[in-house]
Amino acid sequence: MSRFAIRQQFPLLQQMMGDYPLCYLDSAATSQKPERVLQAMDDYYRRFNANVHRGSYQLSAAATEAFEAVRQKLQQFIHASCPQEIIFTRGTTEALNLLAYGLEGQIQPGDRILVDSSAHHANLLPWQQLAKRRGAELIAIPLTPELRLDETALTALLQQPTKLVALSHVSNVLGTVNDIAALTPGIRAAGAMCVVDGAQAAAHLPLDMQQLGCDFYAFSGHKMYGPTGVGVLWGRYALLDTLAPMLTGGEMIKSVSFAHSEFGELPYRLEAGTPPIAEVIGLGAAVDFLNSLERHDVCRQEQQLLQQLQQQLAQIPGITLYGAHKDNRGAVAFNLAGEHHQDLGILLDQQGVAIRCGHHCAMPLMALMGINGCCRASLGVYSNEMDIQRFIQALQAAIALIKGE
Repeated sequence: MSRFAIRQQFPLLQQMMGDYPLCYLDSAATSQKPERVLQAMDDYYRRFNANVHRGSYQLSAAATEAFEAVRQKLQQFIHASCPQEIIFTRGTTEALNLLAYGLEGQIQPGDRILVDSSAHHANLLPWQQLAKRRGAELIAIPLTPELRLDETALTALLQQPTKLVALSHVSNVLGTVNDIAALTPGIRAAGAMCVVDGAQAAAHLPLDMQQLGCDFYAFSGHKMYGPTGVGVLWGRYALLDTLAPMLTGGEMIKSVSFAHSEFGELPYRLEAGTPPIAEVIGLGAAVDFLNSLERHDVCRQEQQLLQQLQQQLAQIPGITLYGAHKDNRGAVAFNLAGEHHQDLGILLDQQGVAIRCGHHCAMPLMALMGINGCCRASLGVYSNEMDIQRFIQALQAAIALIKGE
C-alpha cells in the first residue's frame, strides 16, 4: 500500500489550518486515527452498546465477543503466550502504575531499582514512589555522550543485587532505540525483572514478547492509531499472577462476603470495573489497520523519512539536534540557538505545522542535556516527504522572521 493510500485513510489529515493544509508532526504525543477505528467505535455504540461479561442477553454477548476478540488479536500482535497475559488499562501510565502497585509486596527495604535516564515520567515516577514507600534504592542508568543507554554502566550496576530494571524501548524525546532483546539476558541472569515502556515502539516496530525476553511490557492505544483511554500491560503469566490488584470492585472477584473476598483469575483480577469497551474495540481496529500493512516495509520507509528529516534539519544554521542517530525511530529533537522552543512552535503553528515543544515528560533527560526543553517533530505511518518539505520551509520562514530578514 502506498503512503498516499495510507494517508487517505485518516480523515483529520485532510483539513486546513486557516490558510494552510495541516502538517501533523506530533504523532509521538498522539497518532491520528484511521477511518476503520472511528467506524468500529461508532458501530459499537450504534449496534451493540452493552456491558461485557455480565449480561445474559444478545447485546451483551455481542459486546463481550467483540471485546474478548481484541485480547486475542493483541496476543497475536505482540506474540504473547496466551490471551490471559493481555491486561487492558487506560494507557501506558496506568499500566506501569498498576505494575508498581502490584509488585509492592515483593520490594523490600534496600532493594535496588534501575531506571533508564531517558525514561518518560510514566516509567520513572511509579518506581520512584514505590522506592519511597518500601525503602528501596532508585538508581539512574547513565547515558553515553551520544545520549544512548550506557550498556557498560548497566552491566556494572547489575554486579550488585538488583530487583528491577525499567527501560524505554524507544525514547519519546529522542527516538533512540534500546536493544531490549540484547539487554534482557544480562538483566535476567542478574536475577532482576525487566520492565519495558513500549509506548513509542508499538507504532514503529514489530513486537515479539518471546524474542524481546522482558518480563513486563506496556503500551498505549492512542500512539498506535487507536483511541485514547486504552492501553495494555503484558506480563509473563506466572509473574502477572503474583501481582496484587491496584483496583478492587466489580468484575475482578470470585466471591464476596462481608467477612471475606476471593479475587478471580487473570486477566479479570487486574481489570476491576467496567472496562473501556468502545476503546478496546477501537484498539482492535487499529491492530487490524497495522496488520493490513507490510509492517517491515512501512517501518523501513518511516526510518528513511526520519533520516531525511534529521539531515535537512542538520543543514540549517543555528539548529542543534539531540541524540540523532540513523537507527532512531519516530522522532527528532532539536532547538534553535538563542530562541525559546515554545516561541518556535507557535511560529510553526501559524503556518499549519504541528510539532511538540517542552520537556516532553522527561525532565531528568532535559537536565542531562543542559536544557529546559526542546522542539520535537515526530512521524506517523501517514507522514510523507511533503510533510518534511512543508516543515523545513515553515522553519526557515520562522527563522527569517525571528532574524528580521
